[in-house]
Amino acid sequence: MGIYEILFRFAASSGAYMGDPGTHPWAQGFPLTDRLPEGPDLPGSVAIDATDRMYPKADGQPALREAIAAYYQRFYGARIGADNVAVFAGGRPAIFAILAFLRDEVRVAIEETEYTPYYDLLQILGREPKLIASNAGNRFRPGLADHPRGDQTLLIKSNPCNPTGVVTQGEDLAALVRHYSQPGKAALIDEAYEFFADPEPVSALAHIEAIDDTDLFVVGAATKGLQVPGMRIGWVVAAQRNIELFRNYSSFGMGGVSRASQRYVTELLEPDRVALARRAVGKFYNEQRQRYGEGLERLGFELYSGTGGFYHWGRVPGGITADALNERLFQKQAGILPGRLCDMARRGEAGPMGCMARFSFGPLHADSLESDLALLKSCLD
Repeated sequence: MGIYEILFRFAASSGAYMGDPGTHPWAQGFPLTDRLPEGPDLPGSVAIDATDRMYPKADGQPALREAIAAYYQRFYGARIGADNVAVFAGGRPAIFAILAFLRDEVRVAIEETEYTPYYDLLQILGREPKLIASNAGNRFRPGLADHPRGDQTLLIKSNPCNPTGVVTQGEDLAALVRHYSQPGKAALIDEAYEFFADPEPVSALAHIEAIDDTDLFVVGAATKGLQVPGMRIGWVVAAQRNIELFRNYSSFGMGGVSRASQRYVTELLEPDRVALARRAVGKFYNEQRQRYGEGLERLGFELYSGTGGFYHWGRVPGGITADALNERLFQKQAGILPGRLCDMARRGEAGPMGCMARFSFGPLHADSLESDLALLKSCLD
């Protein structure tokens, strides 16, 4: 259930949907969907013709797949082509497909504190993961030395991490890629927050030498950095033999993805436009991260946040749990994501993540800071 548990509880308590006008959606992971300062315009329409009313191709329209490949080639020097790309109806269906076709003998390794839907997917698919320590003891910053040894292992990792915002980059990311490029190893690297890293966007594809010789899966989406969650466009970059598997899966399990949405996102990936978007998104949200971080610390939050994503991750002050704080926030049309829902061991409110919370500044405009902090303070006093 993850975030939807909070959305349903919020609706039952407040009579509103989190994200409606007048609410404060600090629990939700969506970006602003209007133009950012110094950013490009977002198209108000997309032209379609008779062919766009036909069924889409199972693995994505060639124009979009080529645009995705060209994007990674330009910004990361990626050694890939359109045949290394499959398009999905968002990032989560792509992640589901990867895990659904995982061989039974392959172990799953995942950090202890991670993106909440990973837990639900693993439960549904009957996978018991090996947990990598990611907690207050190591400040939610595990290293490669913390990863399990042995073959037949698939790592699941969001980078930047959701919920903590911790970014694996530079030589640390290169070493991670080398490790999981070896025979018998695999990795699913979820880069939904690629643009939201300080000082610059980050991708594992900058370090993958020959993707066709690996079982690496890099998942991206238009949801966050391109600011269009409603388009429901995601993709996987992987070895051609694995892309063929996804193509076959889509033919019976997904039926392709809306041609109109694919056309729209293809426009967003126009080279000069996407270069401007990367700069504007990074600048705006890095500034927001700093401003909200300073404000939350003044309120007494003990922050463990990294330098990526559009979240702050920290311990709720006053010795109360995040759920208890939410009960107060709901009465004022606000809510945060309790840390227990990011606990891959699901140890509950009394567990080590019970007092942790994820605060999202993704959907917040720059001028809402002071009123946001004042409302939050009123629920902590």
